[in-house]
Amino acid sequence: MKLFFLKSAVLFSAFFVMFNSLAFSQGSDVEYGDVLGQRVNTITTAVPFLMIAPDARSGAMGDVGVSSRPDANSMHWNPAKYAFVEQEMGLALNYTPWLRNLVNDINLSYLSGFMRIDELQTVAASLVFFSLGDIQFTDEAGNPQGIYRPSEFAIDVAYARKLGEFISGGMAVRYIHSNLTQGQDVGSMETRPGRSIAADVSAYYERELDWRRTPATFAAGINISNIGTKISYSDDINANFIPINLRIGPTLNLELDAYNSIAFSLDFNKLLVPSPPIYARDPITGQVLTDDDNNYIIQEGKDPNRSVVSGIFGSFNDAPGGFREELQEITYGAGVEYWYDRQFAIRGGYFHEHERKGNRKYFTLGLGLKYNVFGLDFSYIIPVMQRSPLENVLRFSLTFDFDAIATQ
Repeated sequence: MKLFFLKSAVLFSAFFVMFNSLAFSQGSDVEYGDVLGQRVNTITTAVPFLMIAPDARSGAMGDVGVSSRPDANSMHWNPAKYAFVEQEMGLALNYTPWLRNLVNDINLSYLSGFMRIDELQTVAASLVFFSLGDIQFTDEAGNPQGIYRPSEFAIDVAYARKLGEFISGGMAVRYIHSNLTQGQDVGSMETRPGRSIAADVSAYYERELDWRRTPATFAAGINISNIGTKISYSDDINANFIPINLRIGPTLNLELDAYNSIAFSLDFNKLLVPSPPIYARDPITGQVLTDDDNNYIIQEGKDPNRSVVSGIFGSFNDAPGGFREELQEITYGAGVEYWYDRQFAIRGGYFHEHERKGNRKYFTLGLGLKYNVFGLDFSYIIPVMQRSPLENVLRFSLTFDFDAIATQ
C-alpha cells in the first residue's frame, strides 16, 4: 500500500460515533467487557460529520433541535421550522474545535441563514466544513509522502412552507464532498474525493395552549435527513452509506411571566442504514468464514450490501439481536432552555447512546446572550465516561438578526 490515509482520516472523521469502541471493528463478535457481556455492534457510515451538532444552542441542550424554537440553524435539525421563524432574515456563524483531547487541529465550521419570502414561505441555505487537520501520509515502508489536510463539506439549500395554521413542511437538498485521500493511490487503486447528493424531508407542528393556567407552546417535529446516494473514494463497488437519519421529538415551552420562560425538548434518532451482521468464524482460528463465491458467511443479521431504499426500510428489522437490538440503536437527547427577558439564556441537557452502539453518554451545558442585532451562544460537553475524546469540546455560535438592524 502506498499510504495509510484511510486509517488516519476515517479514524478521526468517524471517531465521534465509535470513540468508546476503538478496539472493535464493524460487525465484530468480540464480547464487550466482562460486565456487560454483550457484543459491540456499532453502526458506522461515511461522512459522519453530517451528524455532529453544529451550533452551540442545540449542543448545550443534549444535541436536540427537531422541535425547539426555530432559528437560523434550523437547517441541520428540521428545515420545516423555518416556516415558523419570527424574523424576516437571519444569519448564524458556528465554530467547534472537535476532539481537542486527541489533536488540536480538527474543527467544524457552520454557516447558515434564511430569508422569508412571505407569511407562508421561507428559503434557507447553509455550508458546513469539517477539517481533519494535518496528516502525514506515508508509503507502506513508512517513508513520508507529504503532509496533507483532508477535509469534507456540505452545501444545503432548503424551502419551507406553512401547510396550515399549525403545521409546516420542508425540504432540503444537499451536496456532499469528502476529500480524505488527496488524490493518493492505495496499492494499484486510484482514489478520488467522495461525492453524494442527498435530501431532507421534514415537518413541524406548533400550537399555543394553556398548561395548567400557564401560557405555553407545544411543538413537535420530524426530519428524515441525508436521503441520498452512497459515497465511494475509489469505485462504486466499495460505496458506503451516508448517515441517513430519522429524528423525531416534542418541545414544551412555558411562558412563566413577562420576563421568564422555560422550554423542555426531547429528540429521538435512528440511523436508517443497515445494521452490521455477525459473521461466522472458524472456532479455532477465529477467521471469518467465506462461501464458494468468497463472500462472508452471515451467522446473524442480514447482508448490509444492498440498495439505499432497501437499506432504509430494512433498517427497522435487520439487527442481529432482533427487536431488542433495534431499540438499542435509538439514541436520545433531552434538553432544557431558560430565558430571562429574551436576552439571557441558561441551557442544559443529556445525550445517551447504548453501550453496544457507540456508548456516547454526556451532559451538556451552555449560555446564551442576545442583544439587539446579534446573539452569542456557548456550550460545553461533560462526558459520563472518564478519559473520553469528547472532553473539553466547546461550541461557539454568533447569530445576527437583520430585523433589528432595519429598526435602528
